[in-house]
Amino acid sequence: MRLFTVILYLLMFCTAASAAAAQPGKKVLIVASNMVDMGDAENHEARNDLFEFAPPYHVFVSHGYEVDFVSPQGGEVPFMRDPLGIASYTIKYENFLDKANNTLTPAEVKPEQYWAVFSGGGYGVMFDVAQNVEIQTIIAKIYQAGGIVGVGGHGAASIANVKLAGGDYLVKGKKVAGFPDSTELDKPWAKHGTLLPFLIESRLRENGALAQNKDTLADKHEVVIDQRIVSTMFLPSAALVAKEMILLQQQSK
Repeated sequence: MRLFTVILYLLMFCTAASAAAAQPGKKVLIVASNMVDMGDAENHEARNDLFEFAPPYHVFVSHGYEVDFVSPQGGEVPFMRDPLGIASYTIKYENFLDKANNTLTPAEVKPEQYWAVFSGGGYGVMFDVAQNVEIQTIIAKIYQAGGIVGVGGHGAASIANVKLAGGDYLVKGKKVAGFPDSTELDKPWAKHGTLLPFLIESRLRENGALAQNKDTLADKHEVVIDQRIVSTMFLPSAALVAKEMILLQQQSK
């Protein structure tokens, strides 16, 4: 029910913006994983979560922003879940798959072209994106130029290891929502976390973040905003992250 409420709200939000002219200047960059599985014998799922990528993409393009995708290897990135609601719409009418099947390599990205960078979840980002120094540098450059960083679910892994030019971690001293250790250890999805290279909540705390999750938030679906980092821990609010990123960008003008 929560997912459908968010979808209805966003359809109203995006309809109001559908007649807007294309936004001038900088674009939005979406970071995705090339992973299919976790490399274990049982091939545990690691593909990008469609519901954490398609709805935010829809919010950005419906407001007139051009969107590019980047992945560690470039080219096609895989998704889990069957299309539904906004995901079906943006796939059919807004060229979502054209972008996702032709992602840029990090070397092809010019950070100065983007006012924002967003990463959704699915376990894959923990394996390839979180360890990719080139993508970390891109995220840091966009943020240091005054840009906005958004993440949803396991997407927080994409920024947990990012360092700024001065040597501090991007997340240091900032509230960042991400998947909680308690859920990771309780669920069988990644063999109770044993298949993962790290746990997001623990890594955020290690690198100085004020990790936010269901243990610290009154509403686990809350969108957390702190110093141009916009985050949420569960997929129904991924599109709301995109909305808040746009509002932040408009307020800064």
